[in-house]
Amino acid sequence: MTIKERISYFSKLGDFLKNFKAEDTSALNLSEIDRKYFDKLQEKVNSAVHYNGWFTKENVLFSLDQWSKALTSENLETWMAPYNFQEEENPKTIAVIMAGNIPLVGFHDFLSVLISGHNVLIKQSDNDKQLLPILCDYLVELNSEFESKIRITKDRLEDFDAVIATGSNNTARYFEYYFKNKPNIIRKNRNSVAVITGEESKEELKLLAEDIFRYFGLGCRNVSKLFLPKNYDFDHFFKGIYHWNDIINQNKYANNYDYNKAVYLMSQFNILDNGFLMLKEDENYGSPISVLFYEYYDDQNQLQQRLNDEAEKLQCIVKKETSAKNEVKFGETQHPKLWDYADAVDTIQFLINLN
Repeated sequence: MTIKERISYFSKLGDFLKNFKAEDTSALNLSEIDRKYFDKLQEKVNSAVHYNGWFTKENVLFSLDQWSKALTSENLETWMAPYNFQEEENPKTIAVIMAGNIPLVGFHDFLSVLISGHNVLIKQSDNDKQLLPILCDYLVELNSEFESKIRITKDRLEDFDAVIATGSNNTARYFEYYFKNKPNIIRKNRNSVAVITGEESKEELKLLAEDIFRYFGLGCRNVSKLFLPKNYDFDHFFKGIYHWNDIINQNKYANNYDYNKAVYLMSQFNILDNGFLMLKEDENYGSPISVLFYEYYDDQNQLQQRLNDEAEKLQCIVKKETSAKNEVKFGETQHPKLWDYADAVDTIQFLINLN
């Protein structure tokens, strides 16, 4: 397959995923292949919700919708345009160890390996193993060559040339030791923050709530900390995010909220609480589920310097006015472009350099 052909197949996958946005599925005009896999993926969506209590149907469908928007011919061609591809007769096999914190969190690595012409050896997380195999089957249906290029294994990883692994800081140390003799990308914990000026409108804070609460805050692109000016009006913030109050009715989230609240109260920490989210002043970036850390700043330039110095800890910085590559506007953290690489590591260039 040429790069042009690979783009066309992933674009068709994107078109297929658009069907899951429809409220009335009976009105869908599905192709023969789409009809064959529509019910199968619907079933796996339900299975994903059953196997992982954090994977609500709303969030799984949200993930499918985001990928349907990303996988267009225009986006794929724009993504690939800067790279110099040479079709190789002997593609490499890339082992991809996937996380399982949010639905299809490893899909970008999967996509990157295949669209660059290599073969992918997938090690899925037990928390997110329902959806991807159906998408693989769909690609094989489009072109049988994908069958020899995709392998999912539950066993020990063997016979691969390079590795892309995502995990916690603890597992990353294991990955770095275990894969030290292979070309690799090893991803660790990262968090996202928002810089608040105090001049944000209610609509902007409503968008920020999406950055905080989508996927229950489990993703590295979820905002886990606010940087605030002195004497910030927290009532304005709480009013802006209140439309997410129904999140407390999700059992796993509510259990974390109750537990963390009890710990903070027993420890006599000062917290702000609106009934579904707690705010705690803390210098760390990674807050527990149902908790948002905050810290005051005196000077925006000094804060910017600190964020630059600690860039290796950060995935996204949410701001009203953006300029740097890892800065995004309110409400955009869960809508990354294909070229918004995790940990700012260019996966495609890494894969091209293996040739």
